Amino acid sequence: MNRLLYQLGRLTSAHPWRTISVWVLVAVSAAVAAGAFGGTTQDDFDIDGARAQTGIEQLREHFPGSAAGGTSAQVVVHNPAGAELNAADVTSLSGRLAGLDHVSSVTSPRWSADRDTALLTVAYDVPVTNPDLAAGAGLEPLEAAAAPAEDAGLQVEFGGQIAAVMGPLEGIGELIGILVALVLMAIVLGTVVAAGLPLVVALTGLGVSTAGVLLLAATMNVSTTAPTVATMVGLGVGIDYALLLVTRHLEFLRNGLPVSEAAGRALASAGRSVVFASATVLVALMGLPFAGLPIYSSFGLATGIAVTAVAAASLTLVPALCGALGRRLLPRRERRGLPPRRPRPAREPLTARWAAVVGRRPVPWAMAALLLMLTLAAPTLAMRTWPQDISNNPADSTARKAYDVVAAEYGPGANGPFTAVVDRATVGDAGVDDAATRLREVDGVALVSPPVVSPDGAVAVLEVQPAFSAADEKTPELLETLRADFDNVEFTGYTALLSDIAEMLATRIWLVVGFVVLVSMLLLAAMFRSVLLPLKAAVMNLLSVGAAYGAVTAFYQWGWGISLVGLDHAMPVSSWIPILMFAILFGLSMDYEVFLLSRIRESWLKTNDARASVTRGLSGTARVISAAAAIMVVVFLGFATESELVVQQLGLGMAVAVLLDATVIRLVLVPATMAIMGAHSWWLPRWLDRLLPTIEAETDEDGEDPRHEQDAGDSIAAAPTHARA
Repeated sequence: MNRLLYQLGRLTSAHPWRTISVWVLVAVSAAVAAGAFGGTTQDDFDIDGARAQTGIEQLREHFPGSAAGGTSAQVVVHNPAGAELNAADVTSLSGRLAGLDHVSSVTSPRWSADRDTALLTVAYDVPVTNPDLAAGAGLEPLEAAAAPAEDAGLQVEFGGQIAAVMGPLEGIGELIGILVALVLMAIVLGTVVAAGLPLVVALTGLGVSTAGVLLLAATMNVSTTAPTVATMVGLGVGIDYALLLVTRHLEFLRNGLPVSEAAGRALASAGRSVVFASATVLVALMGLPFAGLPIYSSFGLATGIAVTAVAAASLTLVPALCGALGRRLLPRRERRGLPPRRPRPAREPLTARWAAVVGRRPVPWAMAALLLMLTLAAPTLAMRTWPQDISNNPADSTARKAYDVVAAEYGPGANGPFTAVVDRATVGDAGVDDAATRLREVDGVALVSPPVVSPDGAVAVLEVQPAFSAADEKTPELLETLRADFDNVEFTGYTALLSDIAEMLATRIWLVVGFVVLVSMLLLAAMFRSVLLPLKAAVMNLLSVGAAYGAVTAFYQWGWGISLVGLDHAMPVSSWIPILMFAILFGLSMDYEVFLLSRIRESWLKTNDARASVTRGLSGTARVISAAAAIMVVVFLGFATESELVVQQLGLGMAVAVLLDATVIRLVLVPATMAIMGAHSWWLPRWLDRLLPTIEAETDEDGEDPRHEQDAGDSIAAAPTHARA
């Protein structure tokens, strides 16, 4: 791989405009293909194994084209003055709604106790994935039908599946994050030209990946949130990968190498870390399908497309742009051969001195850092999850306004009722009536509707309204009680399905964790020829993920910081977050582990001095890792300002984890634990050494010509004997 990357770097830098032209052609072709053949994003909530799915299938079979069996929307009509609604206005609105395309029926209005509010349910004869309804398209006809009522002074809001679609990204926080990242890169690299290069490369890769995600959506259901998550991760790692390559290129330029030679050696050295780092992210994303939900497969594939695209852009566009810009990447004084305005004192770097301090007393430092990480992770023990709830939508959205009106007029449980499907063919009408009577007597049930018999007479449906909201911690308990006490009744509906999803994800997270940790450890063992280092890396990554969980729990569930992001009440952590955050963070954390351990191992193979190798590796990577981490933190915090709750919580958690990973983990726990382990850090049994493939990370720190580098096997054979014993 080393020679291949070296030749790729020299070739692309020697012919930069050919490479740039190829990328322009790829980007344009991808955009055209996405426009012609791309699909639309949509959430797939058909969950095999969820008990609520059984009831959903019964409704689809016995109530085709009705609100019970298909797509529906709620229309809430409210008189802000508090006076009774005019029944004629509601009837007129109902007629206009019934005339809309794909509407199969509109229910009779459900009146509030004071009759200042009416609730209509609109049923569609097509699924919510239909292009006429997907991505919020179905909301516009509803708004047009409601316009006369609004002109009459009434408030009309929309809920249900049609209105639950979130709006497009605002992008203000992301733009601020990108600008801050640009400033940080200018400080690190020394020029605005060099600082802009990683950003251009990352955005190019993201443009291609966005088209790829749309093409993916034409072949499978892709979650509406997946493109945003893919953009968040792709932007962060894309800038990081390009920054690492540009930094290495500038190092070789400053050593007096020609531009093409510097680009080749930068790709031969740092490029391998990029390849391995992106591979570990992809391996971590491969664990998402183990969650067993289609939505996670779409998250993994969309994010994988983004990571692959930005990695490919980094490995080809960076050397090409470096070749096109030549020595203009260097500050003007360096190009002119002038000395720096403020010569740096000839002393050890701060990080080297810090590593020496930690190395002298590693146990107290390790215990202090471990205590801090465990304290930050402690709120995780109290984490409560719920997939999603309209009450968490922005207060100015129509879905949230509808939710608030319904809760105030009909009770909090009216926004999240259970649907009870009774097997009428088995129990008869007497059994249906008995089930309704018993349901009304259950503690926690506020209201039970009269039964509605299916057209074929096979089942009867009752709406069971809890006394509390869907996201309340009592909801799963009530559902479990109802399912245990009522035979021949299936409890389903959106709320029941969300409860099943939360339970399934809570149990299946361990499959994802086990797969990702095991495969990542095997990759690290093959790369660094060690048993203890992969174990250490796994433990430290778990600590940073735990701290991220703790931060999200305290911020949202305990309500410590919700006002900072415009929320008006505390809420559970989204059930989508733990698995998704774990897979992504484990891959991202491995990036820094690879960058750091690559330099440490490089020094270890040359000096056989375990403690000095840690010091040298830490000081050699401090500048680029700190800059990369800071950039990733500001990018993730930018996404944390979005109104979509999953994106918001994911952005905050990932920012916290990366910050801790680049500070507490890298600056304290890594040097402390490696000082404690000493030369044993590199212990690998001979039998395992023979079984594991050899994967080399970043080398050539001193600018050695990759064309004359030893083969990877020779490098390992030259390692100290006790490192392989």
